[in-house]
Amino acid sequence: MSLCAAAALALSGCGTGNAGTGNTLVIAIESEADVLDPQVAGGWVTWRINQQIFEPLVTEDLRTPSRQAPVPALQPALAESWEISPDGRSYTFHIRRGVTFHDGTPLDAAAVEYNFRRMWDKAAPQYSAKAAGQTNFIWQYTSSIQTVDQYTLVVNLTQPFSPFLRMLAQGGNGSTAIISPTALRKYGEDIADHPVGTGPFVFEQRIRGERISLVRNEKYWGTVPSVRGVVFRPMPDASARVAALRSGDVDIIAVPSPDSIDNLVEEGYQLSEGRPPHVWYLSFNMKDPYTSRKEVRQAINLALNREGMAKDLLRGTANPAYGVQAPANDAYVERTDAYARDVAEAKRLLTSVGLQNGFDTTLITSVDGSGQIIPTQMAEYIQQNLAEIGVRVHIETQEWISYLGTWAQGMQPGVGMAQMSWGMTTPYWLYIVTSSTLQAPEGSNVGYYSNPQLDAVMAEAIRATDEDEANAYWRQANDIVTEDAALAPVVNDKAPYVLAPYVAGFVSASEEWYDLKEVKLER
Repeated sequence: MSLCAAAALALSGCGTGNAGTGNTLVIAIESEADVLDPQVAGGWVTWRINQQIFEPLVTEDLRTPSRQAPVPALQPALAESWEISPDGRSYTFHIRRGVTFHDGTPLDAAAVEYNFRRMWDKAAPQYSAKAAGQTNFIWQYTSSIQTVDQYTLVVNLTQPFSPFLRMLAQGGNGSTAIISPTALRKYGEDIADHPVGTGPFVFEQRIRGERISLVRNEKYWGTVPSVRGVVFRPMPDASARVAALRSGDVDIIAVPSPDSIDNLVEEGYQLSEGRPPHVWYLSFNMKDPYTSRKEVRQAINLALNREGMAKDLLRGTANPAYGVQAPANDAYVERTDAYARDVAEAKRLLTSVGLQNGFDTTLITSVDGSGQIIPTQMAEYIQQNLAEIGVRVHIETQEWISYLGTWAQGMQPGVGMAQMSWGMTTPYWLYIVTSSTLQAPEGSNVGYYSNPQLDAVMAEAIRATDEDEANAYWRQANDIVTEDAALAPVVNDKAPYVLAPYVAGFVSASEEWYDLKEVKLER
């Protein structure tokens, strides 16, 4: 197949040449991965690996390009089908028959229940506080879980929870992917060193800082992958990833440096990008004497040059973010009035609260990581923007996995802003990062934001069983967060990947991860 003719793959550029990687796909990733325990791991960079090994009950269509499906459709995975009760409080899942885990354990409803109780049931012997901490926003309305027969599982809720199915398909801050119960009983909390799922690829080896190797699952229940295996190679330095692609050591690179892309395409490499549910954003510390003030948060938002960052620094690999949620979301609201640059108004707001001489604050971020793009340079760009209004920003950085741990603990005294890249195809993401019930370290509201009006509106959105009604509430919630300047959205990443000319079948869907089953190396 000629890639130049394969418009459906959303790829641009063609050329010749090939790497010496045989029929094993080698992907250079932007940072070291977290643990290979899908229910515990944080970050998209890790979920992109874990979801090749493990599968949830419900997944998303990752074979349709972003331009054709702004929000990917839900699809059956380990559940062949499901029913929702009329009151929205009971979900009946019919588990796929004939599926086995990589260790030969058969998949059935009891195996799924065993996994769910690991994340939800404190009385269960397999309960993991780490897994529960990463997934508590999925299970908080669960009242009971019951295996009805060998292939039927029922999850009962205390109230309707409209995002439930979409949340089962999510990954990146924990996931509901199913692990072999046999392996869990054998290895317990050490399961990450012995990952066993039902996915299209089987774990082979991990050498930290060097590679994670997977091999094709020849007994996979669905489409058996075309490639023999996949190797994920962590390369935090973008120039090293580009060099590895050019030398033929890797077949695909994530997060190419923005200034390298045009040259790579001219050389015959392929560019694949989409519009995933990504927001590169700042949370504000509501306990800080400066950023706890609405006028200060509004001034910071108005001082940010989102368009300049997207165009000049990131060379068009991202779009300016004009909403607190990403566009890959049915409840997206664009608010250029709040997020377009206005330095004069930003200065006026600071003067109105007696801060005409500005103030000092600290911004924390990582040096690499999934969805982080080029975080240090972006933080420095923000530093320059805010200097124009007298806000003197000190930047503190950490390696990605270390930063995730620091971020999850919540902002410490003296830290005014914390940066993160996140977002989901469900607007429920806004609840996860702003709900007063999920303040750090018990949740991902790392700035300790609390707004009773917002909580009430989001509660209505969660309970709504009609999707249009739910989205109307979520849009109202977006506006409340915007008016309160609770967050500072900065850019929406296009998630660019650069592929060798012979790589076929890679699709950039409206999600932060990808399906590798149909990727081919056409020699």
